Amino acid sequence: MALRSKKSQAPKPIFRSKDADDYSEVYCEECESGELLLCDKCDEGFHLFCLRPILVSVPKGSWFCPSCSKQKMPKSFPLVQTKIIDFFRIKRSTESTQKLSQDVQKKRKRSSSLVMSKKRRKLVPFNPSEDPERRLEQMRSLATALTASGAEFSNELTYRPGMALRSANQPALEKGGMQVLTKEDAETLNLCKRMMNRGEWPPLMVVFDPEEGFTVEADRFIRDLTIITEYVGDVDYLKNHENDDGDSMMTLLHAANPSQSLVICPDKHGNVARFINGINNHTQEGKRKQNLKCVRYDVNGECRVLLIANRDISKGERLYYDYNGYEHEYPTEHFV
Repeated sequence: MALRSKKSQAPKPIFRSKDADDYSEVYCEECESGELLLCDKCDEGFHLFCLRPILVSVPKGSWFCPSCSKQKMPKSFPLVQTKIIDFFRIKRSTESTQKLSQDVQKKRKRSSSLVMSKKRRKLVPFNPSEDPERRLEQMRSLATALTASGAEFSNELTYRPGMALRSANQPALEKGGMQVLTKEDAETLNLCKRMMNRGEWPPLMVVFDPEEGFTVEADRFIRDLTIITEYVGDVDYLKNHENDDGDSMMTLLHAANPSQSLVICPDKHGNVARFINGINNHTQEGKRKQNLKCVRYDVNGECRVLLIANRDISKGERLYYDYNGYEHEYPTEHFV
């Protein structure tokens, strides 16, 4: 699975000059090499990939370095239940998570064959924190990150006027074919969606790190093959976003005909997926960080993207996946 993300590319050195003659001898304050982005206040220079967090593209308008901007922690979303419930459009329900989980398990048992030629690994739903107050803290952390990023919460793929139509989302167009999500795993995905609609949240905490920016941590133990989240946002054609400044575009459909390829753009509408970071897949240390896999599925005739635990994840462990898919187009050597 490939992430269409400018932050996943090793940026070429960029020189943003007010006057080339005046700034030809400016060097990066971090690595001391030339050709870089200049602060509009102090005129010190930085490579985009030397900044922490990494700057994904040359900013439009004025730009100030970390020292001049006096970068601060994002303002926290209010820890007020009504505000949080309204932000995420939580729906009250008397149906319990335990009952829903039991129903899924019963259906799986009934559908199991007495003789299995090959054991298939099944996806499992996330296990919410038992404490409602802790779940509010988790939702608050995501609300803080989304608000600071200027985005609204959405837990579904959205089709906006002027962008791709829902009818363009056709798994049959996928180059080489797309994996089909089984009926059982689709039920598990739907269970996760219903739990979130009721405020029974995935055990995830979004934190701000001065090195990595917003990043996501497990807030309790997570089992291998747990559905962490679906990658969502506005759907559009890749050709419309090849030169965008967005840092979190995700491949939705890699079509044989490039003009039909689709991406998910979570800059206006999105969920926790946009804050989960990628690994540096050029180092062993970076590869060891990976604890999620990103998989595109045909779900009832529609392309969908899931982030799934690919091993057991301990409480407090940060979540990472490899931005590169089989295309291997995205250099990650500058990732933290």
